[in-house]
Amino acid sequence: MGVLRSLPKKPEARPAAPKQITVPPPFKKTPPKEVDPVRTGKLVIPEIKTKTVRKYEPDFTKSVLDTPMHEQSGPSQRYSDVDLQEFRDLINKKLDAAKKELSYLQGLITRKDEMGGDNDDARYMTMEDGSMSMEREQLSQMASRQITFIDHLEKAIMRIENKTYGICRVTGKLIDKARLRAVPHATLSMEAKQMQHK
Repeated sequence: MGVLRSLPKKPEARPAAPKQITVPPPFKKTPPKEVDPVRTGKLVIPEIKTKTVRKYEPDFTKSVLDTPMHEQSGPSQRYSDVDLQEFRDLINKKLDAAKKELSYLQGLITRKDEMGGDNDDARYMTMEDGSMSMEREQLSQMASRQITFIDHLEKAIMRIENKTYGICRVTGKLIDKARLRAVPHATLSMEAKQMQHK
């Protein structure tokens, strides 16, 4: 039959010895070495202490709207009703022309082109199609500018009705008539406009 061999005996497991905690030696602080700024090339900035305090004043242009309500007495002068009527007529003429221009531009944008550009069938985009889309984009930008211009003119009409038309919103002074005739929706005098660009 077979020979039985005995397996070697395994050593018995013993519990591990408790870990000994070692504490590192204390860290010794050494004072910083004196460094010669000339040799190292580093700049040493001395500490400066100031005792005076200056009040902060912003350098932007102050508006009439920035003054408290109890200090605002309103503009001391305004254009006469005759002048305001003259400006109203001028603005209404420009407003009618701007609305006609806008409707013309919108008609050009929505108009169907002769090549059948609005077809829904699948076709390849040609160079002509690309130039037509660029033209439509330019027309859309022009129409957007025209809408903004109309909005400014309508706000100018509202200022005429409120009798605040022609008063600079920054300085509170009257805007020159020649400027208002050239740009009837202006809200800044030339003085304020120049201060804005500085």
